Amino acid sequence: MTDWMEIISNTKIAQDVYEMKLKGQGAGKITAPGQFVNIKVSTLESQPYLRRPMSVCEYDDENLTIIYKVVGKGTNILKSKQPGEKLDMLLGLGNGFPLPDIQKAVLIGGGVGVPPMYELGKQLVQKGVEVTTILGFNSSIDVFYEDKFKALGDCYVATMDGSYGEKGNVVDVLKKYQLTYDKYFSCGPEKMLDALVKFDDQNGYLSFEARMGCGFGACMGCSCKVKTKPYKRICVEGPVLEASEVIINE
Repeated sequence: MTDWMEIISNTKIAQDVYEMKLKGQGAGKITAPGQFVNIKVSTLESQPYLRRPMSVCEYDDENLTIIYKVVGKGTNILKSKQPGEKLDMLLGLGNGFPLPDIQKAVLIGGGVGVPPMYELGKQLVQKGVEVTTILGFNSSIDVFYEDKFKALGDCYVATMDGSYGEKGNVVDVLKKYQLTYDKYFSCGPEKMLDALVKFDDQNGYLSFEARMGCGFGACMGCSCKVKTKPYKRICVEGPVLEASEVIINE
C-alpha cells in the first residue's frame, strides 16, 4: 500500500545533489536505518513508469529526509518538485542495518551512499557506540553532510582527485589512520564495497544498490548471488548484507 508524503523542502546541497524533506504518516513505516523508499516521480503516462528507489537519510514517526543525485529523467523530475506537492511512495522497504551491541563502529559512505549512514550513526551514538565516519567523494564539489557527521564523532573526507580532505579512497583512509572498530557499516558504489570486503570480509555490513522493478520482491529483478544461498533479493533480503556473504566482482 502506498502513502502520500508532502514535500517540505527540496534543496541543492552539492553538485547535482539534492536534499528533500517530507512529512506524512507513512514515515512511521520505516523501522530501521538502511531501509529505502520507492517513489513514483510522475503520474503522467509519458513519464518514467518504474518507481525510483531512494535510501532514507533521516526519519521519525512523521518526517523523513532523502538525498538524491540528478542523473536521468526520473531524478530531473524529482528536482523540479516544490514544497507543498505530494509524492506517492512505498515506504519501509528492505532489510536495514542491525544495531549490534558493540563499542566502536566505523561508518563508510561513498557519494549518494552517504545518506543512510547518517540515521545509522545517530542511532548508534544513542546506544553509546563510539562512531567514526569516512566519507568518500570524487571531488570537493560533491562533498555534503560533513558537519553533520562531525557532530557524531571523528569524520574523515576522501576525494579521488585530492581537491578536499584526503586524496584517495575510503580504504586508503582506513589504512593510513589504522582505524579500529568492532564492526564497519557501509553504503556506496559497488567497487567501493568490493574493496571493503577485500580489506575485511568478516566484520562489516554493506548496503547495495540495484536496479529494481517492483521494490518488494515479486519480480526478482534485483537478485544477486551470495555465498550463503543461491540468490538474495536486494529489495527484500537486502539492501544490507553481511560482508562474509558477499561475492566480490573480480
